[in-house]
Amino acid sequence: MSDSMASINTVDPERGIRVLHFVTGGFSGGATQVAVQLVRAALEDNEVGMEPLLVLNRKRRTPPGRIEELQAQGVPLRTVQAWTHRGVIEQLVAICREFGPDVLVAHGFSEHIWGRMAAVQAGVPRIVHVEHNTRERYTPRRLAQTLALVPVTNAFVGVSQGVHDALIQMGMPADRTVAIPNGIDLTPFRRALEIPFHEREPGIVMVSRFSRQKDHDSLIRALHLLRQRGLTPTVHLAGGGGDRHRRPIERLVRKCGLQSQVIFHGVHRDVPGLLKSNRICVLSTHWEGMPLALLEGMAAGNAMVASYVPGVREVITNGVTGLLVAESDPHALADALQEVLTDVPLASQLGVNAHHQAFREHGRDRMTRRYSDLITDLFIAPSKVSRKSRARSNGR
Repeated sequence: MSDSMASINTVDPERGIRVLHFVTGGFSGGATQVAVQLVRAALEDNEVGMEPLLVLNRKRRTPPGRIEELQAQGVPLRTVQAWTHRGVIEQLVAICREFGPDVLVAHGFSEHIWGRMAAVQAGVPRIVHVEHNTRERYTPRRLAQTLALVPVTNAFVGVSQGVHDALIQMGMPADRTVAIPNGIDLTPFRRALEIPFHEREPGIVMVSRFSRQKDHDSLIRALHLLRQRGLTPTVHLAGGGGDRHRRPIERLVRKCGLQSQVIFHGVHRDVPGLLKSNRICVLSTHWEGMPLALLEGMAAGNAMVASYVPGVREVITNGVTGLLVAESDPHALADALQEVLTDVPLASQLGVNAHHQAFREHGRDRMTRRYSDLITDLFIAPSKVSRKSRARSNGR
């Protein structure tokens, strides 16, 4: 082995593997939450032997309080902020040269492009691209940039089997692409089933930011149909997002005369508590990667009702752990909601089944272990994902 190759495949044993996670600082989706979880897990698990750093691409609407909260919790954190992508890359290059990462993990669109470009310029020896959705805003130019980075990327991760398949369809190499399903911190939900289902409010919770990806419109129209059938459940909408996506939903609520039933919470600071105090969790959406809100609803023991889209249909078994409905179909959504609102024993059993699946398959520890295995394996076979890592990451 040459000296240069040896330097690539070895790490200073006194400091362990340095891993830089680069992700959006908008805090609007699951990518940031996953990156934060991975950094925290690396800090907590001394046996893994990793030294993590979280770098956020700070946005105009990034809440300063969220960054201060992470810093107060001891999360090693840096930010970049620039008006241009070139400026973001230059700032990230400087951080890479200062921190000296052995691996850069670039999360989400379009941060995975700028993160990998910076890693190349800074000479980071191993690069991982994590895709968090089955559909993103890929223009021909952005797709070309993504494909141009394939030769310098050691591994590609899809956060569900659906995202994995989407990566392959985009042109990512199958021998370097794995599925590592998202996971959540299960601690707040460990005693969820101790809250009797029949004692919970017969309310509906949807935890999702307002964006073109999420289908709040169909939920409100389904709620209007339910009202015509004599059912008037309260709906809790928890999540941030832009005014241009929230205001049309607010107008639709007023148009349908549902103001007394729909509560706009904004960003909710106790999502587990909100879920555990209600019976039903809905995810009405157009596309997904593997939504953390869905996993949290399952862990809370909610009766799940969700859109039949990739990233959801791999998790929910229709009639067993929830009910799946056609995308953008208010009538189908209303029918499913009516079923779980009126058949309490069915809804309760769906919630119990979902809770057990969440604890069996979707814990944070399982997700972080798979990422650790992947990163460790890159030091054995840096040019491709090893068979061992692929088997672990796909749950075999």
